[in-house]
Amino acid sequence: MTMKKFLSLAICAIMMAVGSASAQSQSNQNTPNNQGKQNRQQRMSREQLAEAQAKHIAHDLALDDATSQKLVKTFCDYQKEMWALNQKGRMKKTDMTEAEAEQAIKDRFEQSQKLLSLREKYYKEYSKFLTQKQIQRVYDMEKQTMHRLGQRGQRGQMGQRGQMGKRPQMGKRPQPGQRPQGSPQNRPRQ
Repeated sequence: MTMKKFLSLAICAIMMAVGSASAQSQSNQNTPNNQGKQNRQQRMSREQLAEAQAKHIAHDLALDDATSQKLVKTFCDYQKEMWALNQKGRMKKTDMTEAEAEQAIKDRFEQSQKLLSLREKYYKEYSKFLTQKQIQRVYDMEKQTMHRLGQRGQRGQMGQRGQMGKRPQMGKRPQPGQRPQGSPQNRPRQ
């Protein structure tokens, strides 16, 4: 084999290796796992989500542009204040003394009172530019959205079949060194 042929083959081999590596990396970028990572990176912030929700509500209520802008601003301000109130951490209920439990209950009462005051404050704000039926619709749509988001969060914690975890199987326990009944090695071949 001459040196010229050897160099040609070496260059071809290198080009094929580089080409297949780049093709492999491109195909890996489109796998479902990587798409999930891309979606997480592109996930909306809380502020963006609140704004989108407010715009959806404004569209549903068929508001004019000026009223829509007021609703979006007021709704987003309300959400920000709600988030600030809900930032407070919670103690584990099992590790509390009697005094800590009493304080936790009083803290929850105080938290509830602050939330109620905040709701009343923004009810008065909404009343300046929305009818009472429109305000009720805003509350209903907000509640529906929170319910949907809660369901999504629960689904994210569940397994593929919608179960929180595997149920224990009834029947005999395998002896030490024996495989469980459902394992692939103990199934009859077809």
